[in-house]
Amino acid sequence: MNSTHQLSDPPSYEASQSMPPARSGQDQGDPPPYHNWQEAVPDTTAFPPPPITGYYCSGTGNASSDEAERAHRFCDQTPLWLPVRPSPPVYRGVQECELRPVQPREFRGEISAPARGSWTVRSVDRNSDCVILTHLPLYFAAEDSPLIREQEKMIYFEIKLLGLRAGPGGDSSGFSIGFAAQPYPTWRSPGWERGSLAVFSDDGCRFVNDSWGGRDFTTAFHVGDTVGLGMVFSLSDGLATGEKKRKKTCRVHIFFTRNGQQAGGWDLHEEVDEESGGAEGLEGDYDLYGAIGLFGGVDLQSCFDPAEWLWKR
Repeated sequence: MNSTHQLSDPPSYEASQSMPPARSGQDQGDPPPYHNWQEAVPDTTAFPPPPITGYYCSGTGNASSDEAERAHRFCDQTPLWLPVRPSPPVYRGVQECELRPVQPREFRGEISAPARGSWTVRSVDRNSDCVILTHLPLYFAAEDSPLIREQEKMIYFEIKLLGLRAGPGGDSSGFSIGFAAQPYPTWRSPGWERGSLAVFSDDGCRFVNDSWGGRDFTTAFHVGDTVGLGMVFSLSDGLATGEKKRKKTCRVHIFFTRNGQQAGGWDLHEEVDEESGGAEGLEGDYDLYGAIGLFGGVDLQSCFDPAEWLWKR
């Protein structure tokens, strides 16, 4: 879905968070299914990408109302994974940019990891909507939260758009750059369902837990552009308000870059539409993975290595 698609009502997020996380083959006390390759083999740069995930079923078509309803049911029935503290090798691997793409069933094309922290992605023409996630979180809530560390934490990555071809169903092709909490429906772009946000290339709209039309944010991306998206978590003295139990939350700022220059941003709680899911999963209390949404034929290169970013902090 992008801003041109019509969808049915967004899901109820309260219901999904009232139950403990549903983890296949795991009990509530077990950690999320981190792919702990670093612990077994410290240097995994020569490894191929992880196999296609089989956790979610595949759909057909592009951002249809049926797909939206299926994703809404998934989110209602499948709570977000509770975070746990990662082992030192796993945490160190992320800091060293040992990040592999997890390829969804809905993706058709090629993904390679030519260098540490770099992916090259080429989807086929008319590929349906899907999301490629990092195999490990960029943000570990149990390790990185400012409420624990008492210091700021930033996550960020960049994507260079190399080419656009035929879109699904005659629509435009494109991608989105964002972050998502797990589990996330693989047939949906980030930003459309709970625990996710993204900025889209075709119209420049930003989506935050929003199955509707997003919000105007920037201009469309062009072939040759390098765009980046970051989240900055910092301490806040404020408390969440409302009918729910009051809790401490992080201050979260999202920023966007284009060709090495900052080009806009927003505070997470700024003008959040509660009917579209609010800020669920994005306030620093859940693990967050790098997320790349794709629709149609797209060529791109992602970069998670700070040494190679066009934008310099």
